Amino acid sequence: INEGIPAALRQPYAELIARRQAETLTDAEYHELLQLIQQVEALQARRVAYLAELAQLRQVPLAALADSLGIQEPNRF
Repeated sequence: INEGIPAALRQPYAELIARRQAETLTDAEYHELLQLIQQVEALQARRVAYLAELAQLRQVPLAALADSLGIQEPNRF
């Protein structure tokens, strides 16, 4: 729950996002970025679901649980 996006995904994702913002992304890189986006979104959705379940078990608001786990903005969940 408290780990976030694995470095193996985070690094190429960040590099491809930077290339997209610089408008230097190739077609192959664009398709790779789309796949990485799907993986990152799936991981984040699963993480939020786990956080929500834990918050419910502990009977605390989700934001309070996130604070207690040290999960901060902008990628809070």
